[in-house]
Amino acid sequence: MIEVKERYVVDEAGTAVAVLLDIADYRKLLEALEELDARRVYDEAKASSDRLIPLEEAIRELESRHQ
Repeated sequence: MIEVKERYVVDEAGTAVAVLLDIADYRKLLEALEELDARRVYDEAKASSDRLIPLEEAIRELESRHQ
Protein backbone atom coordinates (compact mmCIF):
# COMPACT_ATOMS: atom_id res chain seq x y z
CA MET A 1 0.00 0.00 0.00
CA ILE A 2 1.27 3.45 -0.89
CA GLU A 3 1.45 5.79 2.06
CA VAL A 4 0.84 9.42 1.20
CA LYS A 5 0.83 12.55 3.28
CA GLU A 6 -2.30 14.35 2.23
CA ARG A 7 -3.36 17.85 3.12
CA TYR A 8 -6.82 19.19 2.42
CA VAL A 9 -8.08 22.47 1.09
CA VAL A 10 -11.35 23.38 2.77
CA ASP A 11 -14.06 25.86 1.90
CA GLU A 12 -15.59 28.44 4.22
CA ALA A 13 -17.80 25.75 5.80
CA GLY A 14 -14.83 23.51 6.53
CA THR A 15 -15.76 20.99 3.82
CA ALA A 16 -12.76 19.38 2.13
CA VAL A 17 -12.79 20.43 -1.54
CA ALA A 18 -9.28 19.44 -2.72
CA VAL A 19 -6.22 17.46 -1.72
CA LEU A 20 -2.60 18.56 -1.77
CA LEU A 21 0.05 15.88 -2.24
CA ASP A 22 3.81 15.98 -2.21
CA ILE A 23 5.10 15.59 -5.77
CA ALA A 24 6.86 12.33 -4.84
CA ASP A 25 3.59 10.90 -3.51
CA TYR A 26 1.76 12.10 -6.62
CA ARG A 27 4.30 10.34 -8.86
CA LYS A 28 3.96 7.12 -6.81
CA LEU A 29 0.19 7.25 -7.26
CA LEU A 30 0.56 7.80 -11.03
CA GLU A 31 2.92 4.82 -11.28
CA ALA A 32 0.46 2.66 -9.33
CA LEU A 33 -2.41 3.74 -11.62
CA GLU A 34 -0.34 2.94 -14.72
CA GLU A 35 0.45 -0.50 -13.30
CA LEU A 36 -3.22 -1.16 -12.58
CA ASP A 37 -4.20 -0.03 -16.05
CA ALA A 38 -1.59 -2.30 -17.64
CA ARG A 39 -2.92 -5.23 -15.60
CA ARG A 40 -6.49 -4.42 -16.61
CA VAL A 41 -5.56 -4.33 -20.29
CA TYR A 42 -3.64 -7.60 -19.93
CA ASP A 43 -6.57 -9.28 -18.18
CA GLU A 44 -8.97 -8.07 -20.88
CA ALA A 45 -6.68 -9.40 -23.60
CA LYS A 46 -6.37 -12.78 -21.87
CA ALA A 47 -10.15 -13.03 -21.50
CA SER A 48 -10.74 -12.05 -25.12
CA SER A 49 -11.41 -14.64 -27.79
CA ASP A 50 -9.45 -12.54 -30.29
CA ARG A 51 -6.47 -14.11 -32.00
CA LEU A 52 -3.26 -13.00 -30.33
CA ILE A 53 -0.28 -12.10 -32.49
CA PRO A 54 3.25 -10.93 -31.64
CA LEU A 55 3.74 -7.16 -31.44
CA GLU A 56 6.17 -7.14 -34.36
CA GLU A 57 3.57 -8.81 -36.59
CA ALA A 58 0.89 -6.35 -35.51
CA ILE A 59 3.17 -3.43 -36.36
CA ARG A 60 3.94 -4.89 -39.80
CA GLU A 61 0.20 -5.34 -40.48
CA LEU A 62 -0.57 -1.77 -39.43
CA GLU A 63 2.27 -0.36 -41.50
CA SER A 64 1.19 -2.31 -44.58
CA ARG A 65 -2.36 -0.91 -44.26
CA HIS A 66 -1.07 2.68 -44.28
CA GLN A 67 1.15 2.38 -47.36
